[in-house]
Amino acid sequence: MPALLPAALEPFLELLCCPVCRARLGPDRGSLRCRAGHTFDIARQGYVSLLTGIRATSGDDAAMVQARNRFLSTGRYAPVRRALTRLTADVLPGQGTVVDIGCGTGYYLAGVLDQLPGARGLGLDASGPALRSAARAHPRAAAASWDVFRPFPLVDQAVDVMLDVFAPRNPSEFHRMLRPTGRLIVVRPIERHLAELRGEVPAMVTIDPDKEQRLQQALDPYFEAAGTRHIEYTAPLTRQEAIDLVGMTPSARHLTHADLSDHGPLPDQVTVSVLATCYRPR
Repeated sequence: MPALLPAALEPFLELLCCPVCRARLGPDRGSLRCRAGHTFDIARQGYVSLLTGIRATSGDDAAMVQARNRFLSTGRYAPVRRALTRLTADVLPGQGTVVDIGCGTGYYLAGVLDQLPGARGLGLDASGPALRSAARAHPRAAAASWDVFRPFPLVDQAVDVMLDVFAPRNPSEFHRMLRPTGRLIVVRPIERHLAELRGEVPAMVTIDPDKEQRLQQALDPYFEAAGTRHIEYTAPLTRQEAIDLVGMTPSARHLTHADLSDHGPLPDQVTVSVLATCYRPR
């Protein structure tokens, strides 16, 4: 039986466009379809598959998503979500459209929508397993598969707030999709983030010391910073939480579950250190 059009996806039909020909999309028996006949299935889990051709290979696999869901359910990253929500509420106090790039399981988007009852949200990610969670993360959150490095299937100047939390960026496309009054909020790790874990697990991906400089060089032609918050705190960790925290990051592609489970001592606390910057379009 074809999937019904999810209620959270319906308000986005006016903003979505066909990734093949850029025509508007409409519902058609469990899928979205443009007037040229390009059709995109709505998965029974509630997200729409917009990716065509060669699929992205960087999305989280099922094991990474399971680790992410377990870890985020502990609340260890709740201060990051609260800071992101406050930033969003400052620039979008009423109704509006929030798009979360690389949304993962929808944890951050759901937190924002919880505090903004007039807002609607769309999560985009390359990972099918992650989108299955994101489509259920919040009643006002729709979800769709997409690769951040391609032109986005959204019309121009349709987004009020764009979230980019620990995700890749496509500055020119972000600028195209944001309204002139819109804001881009980028959350990224800095040097001390997870330092205790990286000290014990040398195979973990390190943080490039030039990361901030490269970020600013990429964004500067399109955006100017309107304010930055530094969120840093120490969180306790059980051994399983430490394993899940590594397992939900890109480091999981270099380490097996057995590598982590058989590892020697793991830290019982970890430093969370991130920057959250709000950018306005130039």
